[in-house]
Amino acid sequence: MVNATDYADLGLKLHGHKCPAMPMGLRAGAVAMNALGVERTGDSALLAIVELGENHCATCFADGIQTITGCTFGKGNIKKSHKGKWGVTLIDKKAKKAVRVVPKAEAMAQNKKTEFMKYRKSGVPPTKIPESVSDPLFQKVLNAPEEMILNVSEVFDYDYVEPAHTFESFVCEECGEMVVEKYGRIKGGKKVCIDCAG
Repeated sequence: MVNATDYADLGLKLHGHKCPAMPMGLRAGAVAMNALGVERTGDSALLAIVELGENHCATCFADGIQTITGCTFGKGNIKKSHKGKWGVTLIDKKAKKAVRVVPKAEAMAQNKKTEFMKYRKSGVPPTKIPESVSDPLFQKVLNAPEEMILNVSEVFDYDYVEPAHTFESFVCEECGEMVVEKYGRIKGGKKVCIDCAG
């Protein structure tokens, strides 16, 4: 069984500050993994689809998901659906099964009423918020009973089709940098990158 608290230190090292959203991601990821009966992935066996968008509060949720599931933007097995929500659908590609986990609106609303959020709304960076304010909220989310903070769907079928992975590349004839083949352009008869193509 995956336990979110076992990943708290690693999550903090990756994320860089204490806040309620990163441990919420740890919790959601752990619940999803346990529902599917999977372990943290070192390759691309799992796919996480987070419903986050850009430039809104609590996108730190994704760092918790990455930390605990092993789904990372570098491996390409975590994707944003840009819905402006905090849900995550975790997919076990081999078993073709998935589960969706969403923080309860009530729990998220409570986090917004804290001293921590007063600091954030006034423009204080999260790394400058006193530990006496950030740590209790971090610990509360990390240790709250699952049923108080998360909604979990039933496991459902999900037939994920893996896009073809390319290893083809070339050296841009103008800047000399390596470019993945499908992003190449032709300019004046030369194979170039997007930047050099203008």
